[in-house]
Amino acid sequence: MAIYTASATAPVNIATLKYWGKRDVSLNLPTNSSISITLSQDDLRTLTTAATSESFSEDQLWLNGHLESLQNKRTQDCLRDLRQLRSELEQQDESLPALSQWKLHLVSENNFPTAAGLASSAAGFAAMVVAIAQLYQLPQSMSELSKIARKGSGSACRSLFGGYVAWEMGQLEDGSDSKAIQVLDRDQWPEMKALILVVSDVKKDVSSTQGMQLTVATSDLFKHRVSSVVPERYETMKDAIKNKDFNKFAELTMRDSNSFHATCLDSFPPIFYINDTSKRLINLCHKINSFYSTNIVAYTFDAGPNAVLYYLKENEHKLLSILNEFCQDINGWNDKFSTDQIQNWNSHYTSHLKQVFEPILINYRNDINEKIARIISTQVGPGPQSVKESLINKETGLPK
Repeated sequence: MAIYTASATAPVNIATLKYWGKRDVSLNLPTNSSISITLSQDDLRTLTTAATSESFSEDQLWLNGHLESLQNKRTQDCLRDLRQLRSELEQQDESLPALSQWKLHLVSENNFPTAAGLASSAAGFAAMVVAIAQLYQLPQSMSELSKIARKGSGSACRSLFGGYVAWEMGQLEDGSDSKAIQVLDRDQWPEMKALILVVSDVKKDVSSTQGMQLTVATSDLFKHRVSSVVPERYETMKDAIKNKDFNKFAELTMRDSNSFHATCLDSFPPIFYINDTSKRLINLCHKINSFYSTNIVAYTFDAGPNAVLYYLKENEHKLLSILNEFCQDINGWNDKFSTDQIQNWNSHYTSHLKQVFEPILINYRNDINEKIARIISTQVGPGPQSVKESLINKETGLPK
């Protein structure tokens, strides 16, 4: 029997205005709107192939080479919604094959650590939804599909777009107005770069879902954050992005990261997603911005200790001439930067910089070098892509 396939990639997005807390757990409806930057798929992406055939006996998922369960409610909600949209097409055109009635085989691969605070679930659910939507030849827009991806993983809805993305929390009880929109295309502000310092690639102790539920139930600070802090910050950050005001964008990004982790600490019992190495990186960023008398770097931490540093390409030598002194022994520099570039940074590390940063370097260097596993250099990138590469053998319907 015929086997139909489609493949898509989807990117990681890192929030600059955090989503934390749900007003409806079942529908993954957030307590606040959020904003993120989509990162380049050259460095961080999920590739998913979706296949269906009348001969398949059950839905199956293989993730990074391992057979995984598809029976969790989040995944089933996504599959149900996608099948419903396909069924509506089949009802309108009886000549279409009844794909909505057949089982699915899904094969997915990440090119980055799974469940390590690098938004693996966001890229994963986004790739799954887009691949199946292509398989089913659905006409819905990315905003409409983002409502489905949201049910799988809240932040997955933002991975349906490239560039700078907002997730509008919505107000309706059924979640039909809780969707992602694009604030600015990547081509309108392409100078944005990101450096990810992978402090740990070990699976975190408290999952995002567990952490959110605990925070909503126990944190007084959380209530103030969602009612007063985030609504104003949401509009201000959108304006900063549209105006390409990096100084303001950086301040808001750092403040919001701090606010998010403060609510985690205010939970009872407290949740610790950042560690001592994360705190040293925060302090170093503030020292760098203070040295230049403007914000040239913005840190943000999701639900994990990994630091994501945003900066503009024009300030790369200013930032990395200092940062490389602290992290020069860590893997990853040579993946994107030439020896000449690294030597150029060293030439910018003048006696004036040494005078300011050498005392910090003495205290921090060993800890940072020992605790950071690798560096990933990337930049703002596009949204999901349809690709010809397939992870499924079309003869067997099984992973290649």
